[in-house]
Amino acid sequence: MLSVKDEATSRLFLYGSARDPPPPPPRLHCPSTPPKQKKGMSSLSRLLGRAFSTAATAATTITSDAASETAKSLSYLIYKERNHKKLVKKFKNASVNEHFRTKVAIYKETIRRLSVSRKFDYVEEILEDQKQYKDMSKEGFNARLISLYGSVGMFDHARKVFDEMRERQCARTVMSFNALLGACLSSKNFDEVEGLFRGLSKEIKIEPDLISYNTVIKAFCEMGSLDSAISLLDEMKNKGLEPDLITFNTLLHGFYANGRFVDGERIWDQMKERNVEPNIRSYSAKLFGMASENRMKDVARVVEEMNSKGIKHDPFSYHALIRGFVNEDDFDEAKRWYGEMLKNGCKPHRLIFETLIPFSVEKGDLAFAFKLCMDVIHSKLVVQEVLIQSVVDALAKESRIAEAKELVGHGESARAHSYKLKLPTPTCNA
Repeated sequence: MLSVKDEATSRLFLYGSARDPPPPPPRLHCPSTPPKQKKGMSSLSRLLGRAFSTAATAATTITSDAASETAKSLSYLIYKERNHKKLVKKFKNASVNEHFRTKVAIYKETIRRLSVSRKFDYVEEILEDQKQYKDMSKEGFNARLISLYGSVGMFDHARKVFDEMRERQCARTVMSFNALLGACLSSKNFDEVEGLFRGLSKEIKIEPDLISYNTVIKAFCEMGSLDSAISLLDEMKNKGLEPDLITFNTLLHGFYANGRFVDGERIWDQMKERNVEPNIRSYSAKLFGMASENRMKDVARVVEEMNSKGIKHDPFSYHALIRGFVNEDDFDEAKRWYGEMLKNGCKPHRLIFETLIPFSVEKGDLAFAFKLCMDVIHSKLVVQEVLIQSVVDALAKESRIAEAKELVGHGESARAHSYKLKLPTPTCNA
């Protein structure tokens, strides 16, 4: 398909573009009142000149549009391909198309799909193949490869791309530096992030920016080094960098999630003092902290505040609410908030199911537990198999065999992940 369209593109350039039209015929030295025939020929010459000029513009547009449409078609074919080996081959062939190489989304999705299937050798094959193209002289293209390697935990490969930029005489600015820091973070090499931040920036004479600091703060929070994270705020201030919403949200999540509620509230106050308006991520972190502290009355107040500001809940804020009521042993409220989430068109994430399914079994509401399992199976989420198996077992124990069998059958055909569920062997009474 690619070769045919590329051939069509070539034909446009060769025969349709008139990129180098022939020179106009020499002007004739003729009387002031030329014969009508010659006048007609002169008009035709002008008409042909305009036609050639229009054809050149139109052909260039057609060629560009055709290449763009080709890239879209290639992206679609790759997205639909389920065989990993064929997928890699199609991706490498498609990469010849310059427009295709600008499609960031298909790169991310393809690498994600391969990594989910643990096909890291194929990830390497695709990304190393990109190094043959002229785009490798551009910092942005290198930064993309670095980020893609980092997104699947292949940090050594990401670092190699960064180091090779110098050999290609490609500029390394804070853009690619931040991509490398992000790749280190995504690869969960949290303890290496600060070393890069301090050492590499001096080595290649790059001044870290706000994104750099936010990345290091995130790494500290992931390691639980919260005091080190907060100390960077002073360093940022000394360098004239103002923390933004991402900075504060990272810190809020770090402190609230690690049980340091009072410190989280101090970060919240600092954010207000600096006139940084909290968003849904900020409130989700706060709700999580309150739920962990069993401060459900405060949760109600915060929910009212969110409603007054028109801030809609996301899966994380719903999870905070549900978890809080589970901690309070309030099944009715936990169940109600799950219903509210669905009613408002918000899709639950994995943690919500992992919180609610065992709680529903514990409370003996197997109808709700069955519904939750079916919601998981019909989504693209993957939860621990033992959770769904526990519902099958509970249904069978209550002699609800039809529902147990239905769950086993649907589990085998789940879209995102096939669950190998088993009906319990019936016990024989002597």
